[in-house]
Amino acid sequence: MTQPRVPEASDFPQDLVVTIIPPQDETKPVSNILILLHGLGDTHIPFAGLGKNFNFPETACLAIRGPSTLPFSENGFHWGDDVIFDSSTGSLDMEAQFTKTHKLLKTIIDDTLLGKCGWKRRAIFFLGFGQGGMVALDIVSRLPADGEYGGVVSLGGPLPHDAPSPGQKAKTPVMLMGAEKNSAITDGVEARVQNVFEFVEVVKWRGRKEDGMLRNAEEATPMMRFFARRLRSRAGIPEGAVEL
Repeated sequence: MTQPRVPEASDFPQDLVVTIIPPQDETKPVSNILILLHGLGDTHIPFAGLGKNFNFPETACLAIRGPSTLPFSENGFHWGDDVIFDSSTGSLDMEAQFTKTHKLLKTIIDDTLLGKCGWKRRAIFFLGFGQGGMVALDIVSRLPADGEYGGVVSLGGPLPHDAPSPGQKAKTPVMLMGAEKNSAITDGVEARVQNVFEFVEVVKWRGRKEDGMLRNAEEATPMMRFFARRLRSRAGIPEGAVEL
């Protein structure tokens, strides 16, 4: 079996902004790719630090910047084709069309990771916050029924309204994480995601009154267990072994 390689900056188009975080232990082969997708109005830079802090074994991280700049902001980016305002609150709405992002992720996943670097979808994982979580769920839900990514963790990001509802449920495992109160992960969102995906875990952070990033080890533990069950390892596998 040919060992896939970690992509280099030169593998991607020049207009794509991505930070590549290799695993800290460079003595072991890299067996997984974790794609990190920031939230609405943020950048990839904090997520690059997050990927480094996770230090998952045999896992390289790609922190990707959204393709579009927010109006009146030089440092805020988003994943939608347009910026939509919530009429009830006046704030920015995560919901959007993601045509640009679909093309961007096709370049990253199909053209680069699979095409140039030899990865399989089963070894590719997603972690997204807010709108980034929506994008991850959207991309994975559109995969043919016989396809499977390693897994998706969405922090406060629901499935977009226009995501397809396949006749056969998607195989990629999903974890939804959100606050106990006032979360975007509502009962309706849970039901819809469970209707699209075969394996769904829902984690509500007790005592939290709004969605956000992970604050402590207790909140992160379910996610770490999720990845631990799904991340692959080639430690101890003889060179030239064939994957079945």
